[in-house]
Amino acid sequence: MLFTASGSYCPLWVGSGSVATPWAGWAPPRVYRPRLLLAQASPTVQQSKSRGSSEEAWRASRLMHSMDLRTMTQSLVTLAEDNIAFFSSQGPGETTRRLSGVFTGIREQALGLEPALGQLLSVAHLFDLDAETPANGYRSLVHTARCCLAHLLHKARYVASNRRSIFFRTNHNLAELEAYLAALTQLRALAYYAQRLLATNRPGGLFFEGDEELTTDFLREYVTLHKGCFYGRCLGFQFAPAIRPFLQTIAIGLVSFGEHYKRNETGLGVTASSLFTSGRFAIDPELRGAEFERIAQNLDVHFWKAFWNITEIEVLSSLANMASATVRVSRLLSLPPEAFEMPLTTDPKLMVTISPPSAHTGPGPVLVRLISYDLREGQDSEELSSLVKSEGPRSLELRPRPQQAPRSRSLVVHIHGGGFVAQTSKSHEPYLKTWAQELGVPILSIDYSLAPEAPFPRALEECFYAYCWAIKHCTLLGSTGERICLAGDSAGGNLCFTVSLRAAAYGVRVPDGIMAAYPATMLQPAASPSRLLSLMDPLLPLSVLSKCVSAYAGGETEDHCDSDQKALGMMGLVRRDTALLLRDLRLGASSWLNSFLELSGHKSHQNLMPKAEPMRRSVSEAALAQPEELGMDSLKNLTRHDLSLRGSPETSGTPELSLSAETLGPSTPSDVNFFLRSEDAPEEVETRDELSTQDKGLSIGVTFPEGFHPRRSSQGPTRMPLYSSPIAKNPFMSPLLAPDNMLQSLPTVHIVACALDPMLDDSVMFARRLRSLGKPVTLRVVEDLPHGFLSLAALCRETREAAALCVERIRLVLTPPGPTSPV
Repeated sequence: MLFTASGSYCPLWVGSGSVATPWAGWAPPRVYRPRLLLAQASPTVQQSKSRGSSEEAWRASRLMHSMDLRTMTQSLVTLAEDNIAFFSSQGPGETTRRLSGVFTGIREQALGLEPALGQLLSVAHLFDLDAETPANGYRSLVHTARCCLAHLLHKARYVASNRRSIFFRTNHNLAELEAYLAALTQLRALAYYAQRLLATNRPGGLFFEGDEELTTDFLREYVTLHKGCFYGRCLGFQFAPAIRPFLQTIAIGLVSFGEHYKRNETGLGVTASSLFTSGRFAIDPELRGAEFERIAQNLDVHFWKAFWNITEIEVLSSLANMASATVRVSRLLSLPPEAFEMPLTTDPKLMVTISPPSAHTGPGPVLVRLISYDLREGQDSEELSSLVKSEGPRSLELRPRPQQAPRSRSLVVHIHGGGFVAQTSKSHEPYLKTWAQELGVPILSIDYSLAPEAPFPRALEECFYAYCWAIKHCTLLGSTGERICLAGDSAGGNLCFTVSLRAAAYGVRVPDGIMAAYPATMLQPAASPSRLLSLMDPLLPLSVLSKCVSAYAGGETEDHCDSDQKALGMMGLVRRDTALLLRDLRLGASSWLNSFLELSGHKSHQNLMPKAEPMRRSVSEAALAQPEELGMDSLKNLTRHDLSLRGSPETSGTPELSLSAETLGPSTPSDVNFFLRSEDAPEEVETRDELSTQDKGLSIGVTFPEGFHPRRSSQGPTRMPLYSSPIAKNPFMSPLLAPDNMLQSLPTVHIVACALDPMLDDSVMFARRLRSLGKPVTLRVVEDLPHGFLSLAALCRETREAAALCVERIRLVLTPPGPTSPV
């Protein structure tokens, strides 16, 4: 089907109402979305418009929601042609040439992207759960492309209105335009990949269904796409404006942390060093993007485990808890590894033995955290106190009161996320305290063992054991256990489903309902439209997802490092990074001065810049100008030290690549000892040979239009497992693959997903399977928020509203059918 003449656009609305179709005449349903992006802004939004980049993001958002795709594209093309005509008439200057070239590229990519998006949008409704829940990866991809077009449209309008002003920031606006053009180019490539999925999958199927060899070929091709442009100036452009500063902070912290990884013994030391030397990544978005891409592709799961566990540091966790709700009970308990019996649901007179977890490491205790807003009966009993595990000062949060509240009729058993490899209940405690306050029920959060040290099925065994223990000893937890809800996010959502499946297999009581936030239900490296978004997701890059799943499945997780390398001392780090920072500031000041003069063409770059330090080229410029100028072999040998010196003789005729060049090659052992080792070089050469003809077409039939060449990553072969482990097909690991008779045993399921989450299709397909079996299931999709919004619940209004939706879903489970009664 082709895009209609009206160019109607169906945004990712969620709520109840009529079907939203891409044809003219559709009626918009009721919307569940962050209010920040509504057409009529609240006073809070109006205040935010006065702050620089926030105002630009707000205006771009208004553009996106006030125009359909066809109108937006036509407006952008018209503005681009106007700017091309203007800058082409300004003389032969380098800057005017680049400005004219970038608008030419914008026009070309926008015109090429529109038909592909139109085709995807015209069939997207076939993949929705139902008419009231229009959400899937195809819609998300179109929405993301529209966000990029909206940003470019806003910037093109700004340039057209201010290009004659002496206050026009030429270099800044040029860098912004080049960055978003790079992003638009990559989004066009993703649209073609999505078309390939559309042609290959069965009707209504979102996951790639070719044989494993074809799936591997598809992923091998996909991971070669360049990603750094999405982690620099364009970072988080698809998310709510209030979220973007936080994502930038995370990205800066991640690349700084990666630079100092393994150079200090404690996480606090690494964090302190990272804060000191993070200035370069804050002032140079291109450098940040290049480093982010290199880290995501080459560092193993141990790095991500260490970075995500920063929130476990006592200082940071204490600060987070200071800002959270105050509860009467927050106790860490250690459940002894002792077998106990549970009654069968079919015949309570018969018992089944629940054995302690034993996979991989043998029997051991299971840690759980009890959180209760009120001190309830049983929570201060001697029996429960004997299980308390000391946490130092934090264990004193139990505050006895003269009177105890009666036991609650309900209990929430929570399983935290973290990719199966990181975090504990301590990281999730702030929003769990809010839950305890709003729901008025005790919450038991399970601290399961983490991969790669404890791969599948250890976490499942521990969560199932703790769940059964909670049912048997609910009176100690301050509950009568009449209603029990399993709740979890991300990996925890996966474990909620599999714990329920295991409970049904054992014949013991299953929970009364499940609330899963953005769960992972397919732990195979299978492509889907939403997973294509991992190319640009700052929290869930595809290589990171694959490494976490591989670790959980028991795959290789060795830490590739050279033991002969010695870490730099702290003073060495300070001297080096301070020198680089001062150099960047000096060059930035010179470029700022040059921006007032270069547009007129009276001065050349060489006359303005010091001879010893030629003009820096930005990431986007270096890649957009002439990609063939920079051969892969020469880039391979560039190191951080080389880039801080003068250009080599081979490049003396061209502007020097600075540290911010996005064509940074993979590190060698003499660079940083935790990237690729020298023995990987043959694999790298082989990979590049295989990709020599990749733009002409793929073995699985993905072809690009003539003349279109997406940008490829220059960071070397990705250390990412492409072949799925057979164990990933186990229904207790990938519940989406469970047979119908197993899924029939699940209770009511409430899923809260994110429209821009790479895991969105996991939720949609799982909900569709349950719906096809006649199981009660709801799916609510929130817009403009990233994966993991529960941990960001206190960040802004949008995340608070999304977290409140999760609480609402839990309350539905805890409220028994019939007349409303207190929980």
